[in-house]
Amino acid sequence: MFGFLRRRRRDRIRSRPFPDEWLRVIRRNVPMFGRLPEADRRELLGHVQVFVVEKNYEGCGGLELTEEIRVTIAAAACILLLHRRTDYFPGLITILVYPDAYVAPATTHIGGGILMEGDQIRLGEAWKGGVVVVSWRDLMETAAGRDDGRNLVLHEFAHLLDMEDGAVDGTPVLEGRGRYARWSSVMEHAFERLRRDRALGRYSVLDKYGATDPAEFFAVATEAFFEKAAPLRRRHPELYEELAAFYRQDPARWDRPASLVLVDPEGDEDEVPAVEGPS
Repeated sequence: MFGFLRRRRRDRIRSRPFPDEWLRVIRRNVPMFGRLPEADRRELLGHVQVFVVEKNYEGCGGLELTEEIRVTIAAAACILLLHRRTDYFPGLITILVYPDAYVAPATTHIGGGILMEGDQIRLGEAWKGGVVVVSWRDLMETAAGRDDGRNLVLHEFAHLLDMEDGAVDGTPVLEGRGRYARWSSVMEHAFERLRRDRALGRYSVLDKYGATDPAEFFAVATEAFFEKAAPLRRRHPELYEELAAFYRQDPARWDRPASLVLVDPEGDEDEVPAVEGPS
């Protein structure tokens, strides 16, 4: 009964006219929106309406929350939900938004069973208790195209998907038991390859932070899947295939702005002419 009522309420929210100002915010702050197929854009806007209504946001470090902040985070996060049955990150309790990088207590393993406690400067994090923390300035760096394929919101909300089964291990809930064996094999192989690349100082389309552990690898791979799709598909075809099956999307086939050229230091440029989006 409660599930039925929740679906009806969400259907009503999605049926409302989408605010013009929200659309301008998304076009300005979420560059990926312009690359999505038209049907995906419509689906995303409906998800944004539900997300903004249902999710709690808190400004931290003196940041005053605005509709722009709420809508920007919602649009970036909900890209992960396209084409998938979703309950809108059900474990999420609140989103903490800082104006810039922030300082958080951290414990670091320095070897020999020794732990070092201290403060650490961070841009974002996701807690198993249902909290996501992001830096607004970093989101604006992504909007301006200055983050070299990183995407903080995709990274942290990928962690939430990973946590939905109660574990933080780089394996989200998959459809069908048969999927887990191949997922594990592909992810483990790509993870070990990234660890070798980091140790040897070799180039990788994947951010080296993904070599930290399997959970961080999944989050980093999610960023690359959406932000560096063509290079990822070329260099890690099996990894790309697994992520495409999970997210039910194929971003390597999306249209890219004419000015965007992805350069692979050890390969060719990927450049695709732009097509105009809806006005």
